[in-house]
Amino acid sequence: MQISRQEMLRAYRQMAMIRAFEERLHVENRTGEIAGFIHLYAGQEAIAVGVCENLTDRDYIISTHRGHGHSIAKGCDVTAMMLEIYGSRDGMCKGRSGSMHIADVDKGMLGANAIVGGGPPIAVGAAIASKVKKDGSVAVSFSGDGASNQGTVFEAMNMAVVLKVPKVFVFENNGYSEHTGASYGVGTEDPVKRIAGFGLPVWEADGTDFFSVHEAARQAIGHARDGNGPSAIYAKAMRYFGHFEGDPQLYRAKGEVEALREGNDCLLNFRRRTIEGALLEAAELDGIDRETADTVDEAVAAARAAPRPTPEAVLEDVYATY
Repeated sequence: MQISRQEMLRAYRQMAMIRAFEERLHVENRTGEIAGFIHLYAGQEAIAVGVCENLTDRDYIISTHRGHGHSIAKGCDVTAMMLEIYGSRDGMCKGRSGSMHIADVDKGMLGANAIVGGGPPIAVGAAIASKVKKDGSVAVSFSGDGASNQGTVFEAMNMAVVLKVPKVFVFENNGYSEHTGASYGVGTEDPVKRIAGFGLPVWEADGTDFFSVHEAARQAIGHARDGNGPSAIYAKAMRYFGHFEGDPQLYRAKGEVEALREGNDCLLNFRRRTIEGALLEAAELDGIDRETADTVDEAVAAARAAPRPTPEAVLEDVYATY
């Protein structure tokens, strides 16, 4: 499928925004101003953006504890996210969610989820609602290589197939389930075959290549949207930071991350392909890099100055009123 010039520029902007956001959080976390754990998505940007560029606001996604990238790719406001991570009452979830539970239902972002394997069953519920309403929307869950071993994920895949709902399971193999290598923790040498064993088609993509992921997602999402039932995408892209901020990463080989950044970075791969193919110009991509860095700078400044929740706010939004 041909991707227009404007679509390529938007995709690069989304990936660059995720990278700038995550690398700035890596710095800001050390100030002690941010409460709670932070899990960074840098290195995997092509997967989130490649998938979400095929979605609209009416489609649903649900993420993992590593959810900033998916949120930005789905269109969530970067400043509101930064305010939320800093715990501001003006944040996306009024300062209640922090990093691991960001949600924006208006954008179809049903939330990051700190329970490993907790997202796919929720997304199946959203897909059931889509099928009942016949509104043409699809639901997408993002899961890591560790979550791919969870019984909740197996049950969700089986239910999605049995009920033939518009659901896409995205499996991101970033090399490590917390501190355990995927080669040790995943009991199969071919995860694609295991996923397909549940009775749904699987599209495999290079997680460091936006175009590869975008095409796989176009087909998988189209399959679900056209009423053919669930589908899946499997992509591999190594994360650049630890499982959480502060993780000493003693399980990684010396120089591993440096080699990944230099030799197989999804943003550099995108730049190389589009510039060498005369699809985009280096100057305009450089401009996007500056714009996204400025946006993140402004978001951090706003978050530092934003008011914190008052003690009384703890009783707000506890119960729904019908």
